Amino acid sequence: MAKNTSSSAFRKIDIDQYNEDNFKDEEAEQSVPTGPDEGDVCRYVDALKLVLSNAPLGSSDQQVKDNALALTLKVLLAIKSAQIEEAVAALSQEDVDILMKYIYRGFEYPSEGSSGHLLLWHEKAFSIGGTGSIVRVLSDRMKV
Repeated sequence: MAKNTSSSAFRKIDIDQYNEDNFKDEEAEQSVPTGPDEGDVCRYVDALKLVLSNAPLGSSDQQVKDNALALTLKVLLAIKSAQIEEAVAALSQEDVDILMKYIYRGFEYPSEGSSGHLLLWHEKAFSIGGTGSIVRVLSDRMKV
């Protein structure tokens, strides 16, 4: 049988602090990020142009190519789905071909949520570059 004690020394938590009237949401006090603005999107498109124009096509160092892939995928995944068509339209034909190379290489190393986003990129790049872009990418010996 349990003993009845009148001691309240075992109560170390002040449960009144969890009363709804006294509760303050700590997350609400922190600043909430508003997401990228249109200026950030322009910077992402500029970043995309930069990583595509500096692709290590002739390099034999696999570490350099892997670092470039990681950076390019980071830029590709940062651009919103609604902005992809605009970003691809701003690229030259050579850049679209290099973009296709990175898309196919990104399919080789999928991460969570990247495959669907890369499929959107592939659709928009295909609409600009056509079948010729895919053939050029698959037959080119210079890999990214």
